[in-house]
Amino acid sequence: MQRFAEQAQSLLDAALAALERGESCADMTVMTVLILRDGGIQMCADSDWPLDSLMLDRGARTGYRVSPRRGSVRVEGREGLRRCLLEGSTALRAAAGIRQLSFPHHG
Repeated sequence: MQRFAEQAQSLLDAALAALERGESCADMTVMTVLILRDGGIQMCADSDWPLDSLMLDRGARTGYRVSPRRGSVRVEGREGLRRCLLEGSTALRAAAGIRQLSFPHHG
């Protein structure tokens, strides 16, 4: 389980780093990363197949779908009966959220 979760976290970190470098969500596509039974890796861009179906079709033991959204990223992972869902925002988006939560100044 540890490797499964670590890979999901690594994918989330990489996608967030791309956003923080200035790549816009419009430039980033939904990526599906499949780890095959023989250890090979396949990547599919903008697949509209459900993750489970794509994994079955390609003979993958593990699958991750990385979806960028307006300054945040979502990673869905599946491996056998295991599931995970990670979400994260860029530091810039988090800072903007803090500014939005500030209280009005009463003077």
